[in-house]
Amino acid sequence: MRRAVCPGSFDPITNGHLDIIARASSLYDEVYVAVMINQAKKGLFEIEERIELIRQVTAEYGNVRVESFHGLLVDFCKQRDIPAIVKGLRAVSDFDYELQMAQMNNGLSGVETLFIPTNPTYSFLSSSLVKEVATWGGDVSHLVPPQVLAALTERLKRP
Repeated sequence: MRRAVCPGSFDPITNGHLDIIARASSLYDEVYVAVMINQAKKGLFEIEERIELIRQVTAEYGNVRVESFHGLLVDFCKQRDIPAIVKGLRAVSDFDYELQMAQMNNGLSGVETLFIPTNPTYSFLSSSLVKEVATWGGDVSHLVPPQVLAALTERLKRP
């Protein structure tokens, strides 16, 4: 079985993330979406909420599994016999950082990293940008799946 992982914080998942996950799911038999736990950083959504949202928006693919992880991504991969990490690249600046990570991960464990160029429609898109625009009342409906928009709208209503 060919397995790959798409890692990230997904706070929240965007249409750009979803595009990469969908493309990976057409290339691999099983795709794990690994939601990173960063104890030092308070996210807008709790880990369990992110996992649930991702499960909802990826359910149609049938071969996507969603789990959380903390620590080294290569350990997550080793525990699940995953030989490949799939990452989306938006710009050259992403490549500089991601190449270093890919080389480190390969050096640590032999796990390969495959880069998928982001759909140009989403080349500017990030979770941080979505949260900032939504916080100020901007329309992000075209940037996130409907379930995420509903959760985001509800979360930002809270004082």
